[in-house]
Amino acid sequence: MASHHHSLLSFAALATTFSIVLLCSCSLIEALNEGFIVDLIHRDSPKSPFYNPSETHSQRVAKALRRSINRVNSFKPTSSVYPNSLQTDIFSDIGGGEYLMKYFVGTPPVPILGVADTGSDLIWLQCKPCTECYNQTAPFFDPEKSTTYKRISCTSSQCESLDYIDTSCSKDRKSCQYSVNYGDKSFSKGDLAVDTLTLNSTSSRPVPLLKTIIGCGLNNSLTSGVTGSGIVGLGGGSKSLVSQLHSSIGGKFSYCLVPFIYSEDNTSSKLNFGSHAVVSGFGTVSTPLVLHKRPHTYYYLTLEAMSVGNKRLELSSSSASGGSKGNIIIDSGSTLTYFPAEFYSKFESAVAEEINFKRIDDPSHLLSLCYNSSDDIDVPNITAHFSGADVKLNPTNAFWPITDELVCLAFQAGQQSIFGSVAQSNMLVGYDHVEKTVSFKPMDCTKL
Repeated sequence: MASHHHSLLSFAALATTFSIVLLCSCSLIEALNEGFIVDLIHRDSPKSPFYNPSETHSQRVAKALRRSINRVNSFKPTSSVYPNSLQTDIFSDIGGGEYLMKYFVGTPPVPILGVADTGSDLIWLQCKPCTECYNQTAPFFDPEKSTTYKRISCTSSQCESLDYIDTSCSKDRKSCQYSVNYGDKSFSKGDLAVDTLTLNSTSSRPVPLLKTIIGCGLNNSLTSGVTGSGIVGLGGGSKSLVSQLHSSIGGKFSYCLVPFIYSEDNTSSKLNFGSHAVVSGFGTVSTPLVLHKRPHTYYYLTLEAMSVGNKRLELSSSSASGGSKGNIIIDSGSTLTYFPAEFYSKFESAVAEEINFKRIDDPSHLLSLCYNSSDDIDVPNITAHFSGADVKLNPTNAFWPITDELVCLAFQAGQQSIFGSVAQSNMLVGYDHVEKTVSFKPMDCTKL
């Protein structure tokens, strides 16, 4: 069986990306024609405003696990969402602040730090005069000082409720009000407006994105206490940053997440738009993006089976998540990967059968299958069989160092199947809204 295993000895210090700060920018002609690249900076990197030098690796991992578990617990099963019901809650726990994005808004441009999330759509930020806002380190954005800020009128076609964004008329019936609620009880309400967003690119001059739809939040709550201002939605809905950039970036974006140990060395992950986001060449596999009627926000894929060594485990259509089309969400904001309980149990057993070392309990009781990291455990080959795309997982995609002494399987049972960020690290993951595909290519993300 040796050929079906990889050594995990060198991975004890290696935790994968779980929270990233996104420092972003762009240049109208060259960037939009040629695409542009943005640095992703880990939340716990010394470059991050949230860096806490007094925290240990174990404390950071434990916090990331709890954020991930809160996020998946606030996802509602897909069956309750479509085809007939329109819910006003976004499933996910948005407040965890897994990724943060630096951008600029207004004329003159004001720097904003927001939570970047593939699981939500609207771009919103905290604005003056804020009636009820949470504390943030930077000043609130003052729309009165921006010469390009303009509130959207009630009668505009831009003032429409979409998926999880409710809209209504202000009391004077002149301006469009929005309201968005998240599964963890976070919310934002305020004026829907347009203004210039400016992004910084690593590959070109800053790019102003004119007349971008934003929410100017006057009543906001982020339950996690993250001090960033608002959210930058990278989801599939029409008001997300990706959708608003759609024609100029050809509907394409991709990212490459570095394992955590490298972000501690200040190595950045990357977010790519447009032509820079194309995923192609040797080793590339692609699977259809499944668009449910509602919600458009989430990126659904079809997972047919998981292989562990020589054993292939089929996701039966009778399981909670189903073997049907669009049975798993790919989500950069969830650390772990989640399967329905019955399938997870079979998967964990198959992995344990391949490892001839004694299991150890996770003292935090957050993860189920753990081993002593000083044991040179052989991790079996694990492959995710998506429709038309076999994605091979490296040992670092499958096992996560929880402490200096403990490595654990980075999978868990959940009510919603989710392909999380540990499983996606050291891969170029590309989303193509035109071809409606998600592509994967093995990549050393530290070299990009």
